[in-house]
Amino acid sequence: QVQLVESGGGLVQAGGSLRLSCAASGGTFSNYAMGWFRQGSGTGREFVAAIQRFGGRISYTESAKGRFTISRDNAKNTAYLQMNSLKPEDTAVYYCAADLWGRGTALLEDYNYWGQGTQVTVSS
Repeated sequence: QVQLVESGGGLVQAGGSLRLSCAASGGTFSNYAMGWFRQGSGTGREFVAAIQRFGGRISYTESAKGRFTISRDNAKNTAYLQMNSLKPEDTAVYYCAADLWGRGTALLEDYNYWGQGTQVTVSS
């Protein structure tokens, strides 16, 4: 059983930065692909970024490119999402997820375990 716990959310002004962390326990973290998704008020959960196991292929949604950086530290069993130049439209609950098959896709259904989410609010 894999458990994921996000942290690092909060309230920030537009143009600011936040770094989200996702601490994993159970299983072998380095074997998993990790993804970040977000869900705004009244919207569905959408893909933000993903990183394959062992730090392989990295992918981002178009709106995150150039502003967000996904990374992982396998020694600490932790994935990160560095978010810079934040905009009000980035306001959402951010979730990390683990893909036990290591694929790192943008598809929600490819992920086996999810964290509880952390709120990010960007004020204008």
